[in-house]
Amino acid sequence: MNEQDIVSFLQSNPDFFAQNPDLLAQINVPHNLGGQAISLTERQVATLRDKLNQVQSKLAELVGFGEENDNISAKVHRLTLSLLIAESFESVSHSVYSHLTEDFAVPHVQLRIWNSILKRPLPEFIEVSEEVRFAAADMQRPACGPAVPGEILLWFGEPGDYLKSWALIPLRRDAQVFGMLALGSEDPQRFFPEMGTLYVERIGDMVSAAVRRYIG
Repeated sequence: MNEQDIVSFLQSNPDFFAQNPDLLAQINVPHNLGGQAISLTERQVATLRDKLNQVQSKLAELVGFGEENDNISAKVHRLTLSLLIAESFESVSHSVYSHLTEDFAVPHVQLRIWNSILKRPLPEFIEVSEEVRFAAADMQRPACGPAVPGEILLWFGEPGDYLKSWALIPLRRDAQVFGMLALGSEDPQRFFPEMGTLYVERIGDMVSAAVRRYIG
């Protein structure tokens, strides 16, 4: 009988030690720490304790993710309510800037609108190049990462020289892109290519709907 035969036998007879309880006290195995011998039962308890610690750690991580998602959902809800009660384009833009900078702690936010019937003497309606408009039209979802076209960098003025990561969110009327919401941060890890964009997309949808009410 070799080692594998013993393993196969024990796997086929899981109640073997239950039928031979005295044998457990006679079997010693090295402990992971220090090399001293402990009984098989003690080793099983230690193994189960390690597995329990791993499960508890994973559970704590999942709870943390859940709490973070709940927190983000609450912020999105507050932004939604603010956009719903906005009675002008100016109040819509104010809600966007205030909630994203204060509630979401995004340090730099810029909004640009084009293809609008109505024009206003506001920074949001400053002329945007065809390059940016075409790039936005090609975006299927928000783009996050360290790279941003130079023109968009200029939207942020002097702080743009210090920004390290970006989220660019196209604003749509059906299939047509009519603007962009640009978020910037000095933290290079704030927005990165692999990050999830579900909430960012929802914010883009809500801002698009609110802006469309007032730009024609």
